[in-house]
Amino acid sequence: MSTSPLVSLAIAVAPLVAVGCGGGATGAPTTAGPATPVEAAPDPAHHGHHGHHGADMPHRFEDADAWAKVFDDPARDAWQRPDEVVALLALAPGMVVADVGAGTGYFEGRIAAAVGPDGEVIATDVEPDMVRYLGERAAHDGWTNVRALQVEPGDPGLAPASVDRVLIVDVWHHLDDRAGYAARLATALRPGGWVAVVDFTGDAERGPPRDHRLAPEAIIADLTAGGLVAELATETLPDQYVVIGRLPDGR
Repeated sequence: MSTSPLVSLAIAVAPLVAVGCGGGATGAPTTAGPATPVEAAPDPAHHGHHGHHGADMPHRFEDADAWAKVFDDPARDAWQRPDEVVALLALAPGMVVADVGAGTGYFEGRIAAAVGPDGEVIATDVEPDMVRYLGERAAHDGWTNVRALQVEPGDPGLAPASVDRVLIVDVWHHLDDRAGYAARLATALRPGGWVAVVDFTGDAERGPPRDHRLAPEAIIADLTAGGLVAELATETLPDQYVVIGRLPDGR
């Protein structure tokens, strides 16, 4: 999350910062992250929990300690509704869950509790400092079943038939080769597994610029092209929708 890196995304405060955030560009961002989150993007609503950058996305998030104040701001809960998002995954003890583009670990505690000590949470990101931070946070908070994993751009880094669920929050609209990425996720799913893609509605007050947003039908088409059976989930998120992509029957 394609040659666009999968990173924790910056988010602009009040007026959205003028950076591109759609797919289609290739290459890695070139500028360093801000000295403090306030300098560039301190509202997690505008570009998301985590995601991909192309060459037109100039921000890096190398100072995870500073960005944690943004991504894990308790005020985010009101619109992200993490408990509802995790409930939609229908998790059970012993499951293996991948949080793709996990950033500083906003969802990890909830997922870790749902899968229990016999389950595992694979929290991925391409930014080394995010992975460093998340690993330290897991140790500090006692998330013994959380594994932070650095991945390469465009590759979820998941072994074939290794996960029961994949959560992708505020990321999909940043992917370049979305169908190809969906196919790699389909390969990683165990029988009965599914992918949940959470992204911003077209009329939400927060989120990326409107011309970079994807309609749910577009994500359904991406997942279908990747070999999944996709549908819109029933939810009550104020600014987002959720698309579920399942393995076909018999897989």
